[in-house]
Formats: sequence, structure tokens, C-alpha cells
Amino acid sequence: MGKNNTEFKVYKNIELMKFLMEKMPQNSRNSIKSMLTHKRVMVGEEVVSQYNYMLKEGQVVSIGKSRVHKQDLKGVTILYEDNDILVVEKDKGILSVATAKEKDNTAYTILKNYLKEVDPKNKIFVVHRLDRDTSGVMLFAKTPKAQDILQTNWNEMVKERTYVALVEGAMEKETDTIVSYIAENKAYISYSTTNENEGKKAVSTYKVLKKNKNYSLVEVNIETGRKNQIRVHMQDIGHSVVGDKKYGATKNPIKRLGLHAHSIVFVHPITKEVFSFTSKIPNEFLSLFR
Repeated sequence: MGKNNTEFKVYKNIELMKFLMEKMPQNSRNSIKSMLTHKRVMVGEEVVSQYNYMLKEGQVVSIGKSRVHKQDLKGVTILYEDNDILVVEKDKGILSVATAKEKDNTAYTILKNYLKEVDPKNKIFVVHRLDRDTSGVMLFAKTPKAQDILQTNWNEMVKERTYVALVEGAMEKETDTIVSYIAENKAYISYSTTNENEGKKAVSTYKVLKKNKNYSLVEVNIETGRKNQIRVHMQDIGHSVVGDKKYGATKNPIKRLGLHAHSIVFVHPITKEVFSFTSKIPNEFLSLFR
């Protein structure tokens, strides 16, 4: 994400709140107040939280992306945290939430334990999931209100979700959109159908980032988040995700599923600020193109 701060040069003596509203017209007064409260605004080297602070010409005001420094919790890395949400990077091999078989080593439990250590009253709420073997960026809520707003308005709140998939074979088309209806059979395996009464509509758009004669690295943008959507869609077009035996893969050169949640752009459920987070493409994905 490059440098984590946005900087503005002060051109005249002016009150901090007024200055920030001029410089950040896309943000509401409340969202700017929240930045001040969360100690994300600095004047020079000092954190300033009072909105009527008088700025002097020549000073530099910077807005920090986050109050947390990347915190690594074995399996999950926190990218951002405030009173309402947590944005994390999940490792491959870790479930998002508990299943009947696996209760402990899930992103949910790791984060729940971390928050309880900070304050026993803290809670965490699930808003979406990533498959166990998919790594990458994920969003959790810290209050029932934030969870409810995100889940109820998911398609409006989440502006963009991109994945990077390492797939078998050389893609013929550089870019394409795949549309189908995705349903699930009795063995819990998702499949595509053209029957809209049988499944839920799923839309994936991909573009090729790199390819050689055996593999392609594609960026996939999903408009809908159906279970195993990208894995099913890639199988549909004859380019199964590497390491995905469940959906037709025959090769596993990197000893893991070739799917990574690369970025998410969303509206903060409470402050309405727009956030964007990116998790870099795993090295093993790139290693096949060197």
C-alpha cells in the first residue's frame, strides 16, 4: 500500500477541522472527528486530537492509515483495527470460522483470544469467509452493529474484492467475465448451472497478469461471493486453480491452493470512510514465472 500516511501542507493559519474538511471533501464531518479521536491525525511529529487546534502556515498535517503496526498472531496478521472493525491477513491452512471438526485454530478464535487479552469485554463477529486454503485479506466486525450493517448491505459496502489465482494451463483470453448460477450438491461441492432456480447468480471477471505454457496467473474480481465461486468458475473454463483437486486440478507445484484474497475496498460501517487494503501476491505464485 506504499506509504501509510497522507500528507497535506498548511498554506495559511487555519483551524484543523476546517483544514481537514477542505482537504478531504469526500469524508463527512463525523468521519474526520473519528480520525481525530482515533489519534490518526498528526501535525508535524505530534498527534493532535482537538478539532479546533490552530494550524500555522508551513506546518504539515498527516493522516495515518492505521493505529496498529502490523501485528502477527501466528496464522493471522492484523492490518488495521479500530473500535468497530478488524482487517487481517489470513495464512493458508487456517479456517475462517469453526467447523464441527476444527474448533481452535481458526481466524475467528485467534482474533477472539487476542481481543479478550486486550479487554475481556471485547467481542468479534464474522462478516464473510475465506476458504481454509485461501490466504489473504479479510474483514471482521467488533460490534453487532458493525456486523449487521456490513452483512445487510454487503454489496453496497464492499466496493471491490480482487483475488489472485494461479491456474493450470495458458489462458487463451486475456480478460473475460464468467456468469453462472452456483448450487451445492449433497457432498457440499459447488457446481455451475444455467438454471436460475437451482443456484445463485455468480459473476467473476478475470484478467491475465502473467502466463507461460503451463500456468496462468490471473486477477479475479468477484461481484458476488458464492461458496467456492472462483474455484468453480475456473474449472468451468478448463483452467482449474492449481492444487484444487476438489475442482479438477491435476497439478500442485506449489504445495498449496493457488488462491489468494488480494485486495478489498469497502466503506467503513460507522464512519463511512472508504478503506482499501492489499495483501501482496504470495512469492510461490510468482516463482513459476521467473
